Amino acid sequence: MTTDFLPQITGSFANPASENPTVAMIEAAYKHHNLHFRYLNCEVTSENLKSAVEGAKAMGWTGFNCSIPHKVDVIEYLDGLGESAKLIGAVNTIVKRGDQWIGENTDGKGFVKAMKEVVDPKGKKITLFGAGGAARAVAVEMALAGAKEILIVNRSKERGNVVAKLVSQNTGAQSSYVPWTQNYSIQPDSDIVINATSIGLFPNVDDKLDINFDSIFPQMVVADGIHNPPLTHFLKTAISKGCKTVNGLQMLVNQGVIGVKYWTNVDVDPTVMHQKLTHVLGID
Repeated sequence: MTTDFLPQITGSFANPASENPTVAMIEAAYKHHNLHFRYLNCEVTSENLKSAVEGAKAMGWTGFNCSIPHKVDVIEYLDGLGESAKLIGAVNTIVKRGDQWIGENTDGKGFVKAMKEVVDPKGKKITLFGAGGAARAVAVEMALAGAKEILIVNRSKERGNVVAKLVSQNTGAQSSYVPWTQNYSIQPDSDIVINATSIGLFPNVDDKLDINFDSIFPQMVVADGIHNPPLTHFLKTAISKGCKTVNGLQMLVNQGVIGVKYWTNVDVDPTVMHQKLTHVLGID
């Protein structure tokens, strides 16, 4: 591929696919806005990660995404981290700023942006299911957005406590670990309830959260980080109870919008990306 007409390109360190949803939606945004950028999908093994990063720098890339399992290991090859990425301890977006390569994390940022379209997290009490990488990113960003309290509901006490302490010690929000017991009942004064686990993700769409669904009340805003399907069992149940909801599809689009902004300094139209993403996923 020639880059004579492309002053900068972006790349994705991920597994190649015939039509990767993220690649498709970002390429659609580039085309729509007539941006001379390309978004490439590259498979990189752990032992070749350092060489891949050096290659991106040598080829004049403006940045790249980094997926599992490289989100933590890539940090040692960067020059610095953004505020939330530093707290989260993982990056998924790298951007060139001057002569430095800075790691950012758009996972939680995309989530908060989608959430704010429904409700402002500021001053809210949040129940968050999960304590993995996605939950960690969401917890940090919701705290930085002004959440008052975040309950980390998780099976593993050790992992749950790590996330709770991270939030409490580094942000203005209070956070505590709550054991995820069988048929868990959501605390009734929760303003926002979030699933940050993979439960219900395609193809296991019939999997259900082990919670008491009668503890979901209409005044709660319910969100699910899963983008496929966009309407999980969790969200369908919340809708049936009269709750406002936020789905993972818009969160994924928002992550892409934020990433493109980092690389190009252009605010792209999220509608274009959303339409392409739903088409590729076969849900339009």
